[in-house]
Amino acid sequence: MQTGQDRRGAVRGRLLGGVRLFLLSALLLAGVGAIGHLIGWVALTTTLGPTAYLLLAHPESVQARLRGAVTGHALAVAVGLACLAVFGLWSHPSIAEQQQDTVRQIGAQAVAVGLTLFLLHVCDAHHPPAAATALLISSGISRPGPPLYGMLTGLALVLAIAPVLAAATSRWAQRENAG
Repeated sequence: MQTGQDRRGAVRGRLLGGVRLFLLSALLLAGVGAIGHLIGWVALTTTLGPTAYLLLAHPESVQARLRGAVTGHALAVAVGLACLAVFGLWSHPSIAEQQQDTVRQIGAQAVAVGLTLFLLHVCDAHHPPAAATALLISSGISRPGPPLYGMLTGLALVLAIAPVLAAATSRWAQRENAG
């Protein structure tokens, strides 16, 4: 049976953990966004949030292994670009520009995510946010050119910096868990 003091300690640990994740993720993503702004590319994309979360909040998990994250996003980029080509969408306006998707775009997106998940499993590179990378590319939102370069820059920065931040604050994380 858990005592009141144990519950308060657990709540305090969760709050400290939340503050740590807030500070680290805000710092990380603000830095990535600022670098993207300086070089003229949008470096903050939707694939960065879940990637940062896994690397910062659960650095010991299978999904946060750097090998899996790098391999997963690399596979997703290749698959997304291949789907753009195969479905004849290389120069097609993105779903964001059109405010809807075409049947070919739906097909490309579905195949891109499905094939990415297949390859993640086969390559033992379990990193779920890679599916978002495949979707961003195959939808045309992060199409070849500056949108893709920005996304790749953001991913590279998050993959390089988040593990360092997680390791640097690991004592803090251990104290939260001891709560």
